Amino acid sequence: MSAQSLHSTFATGGPGDRAVRGDTGLLRIALRLDAIATGAVGLAALAGCAAFDGALGLPTAFLAGLGAFLVLYALGVWRVAGRSTPHRTAVRVVIGLNLLWFADSVLTAVAGWLDPTGLGTTLIVLQAIAVLAFADVQVFALRKANKSVR
Repeated sequence: MSAQSLHSTFATGGPGDRAVRGDTGLLRIALRLDAIATGAVGLAALAGCAAFDGALGLPTAFLAGLGAFLVLYALGVWRVAGRSTPHRTAVRVVIGLNLLWFADSVLTAVAGWLDPTGLGTTLIVLQAIAVLAFADVQVFALRKANKSVR
């Protein structure tokens, strides 16, 4: 995805155009699936933080904090998805945070921050790919909604 195509996706709509117009069905589904997956990972991290720390090589406190953050983030994404006409800025923020999460996860895995085990590194990379896929589908769905208005 080029910077120019991202710009055209995010530039649609003037300052007074706060709601995503057009066919938002795919966008809302993509946001809901993102919220469900994020919430599930967050709950798993919260529930199993003590059990997973040795296998993943990630500290219990880190997993607990990560889990709590992910549950709260999932609730926010669910709220964005719940609107019949999602707020354009909120959708952009979700996409941007997903892209930031992807980059940070890859950097964490490559740099070996937190000293994860092989399994921990594998899970970091796999979830990063899943988050990137959510962002990609969300960008596609936002474009689709924008084009359906024209």
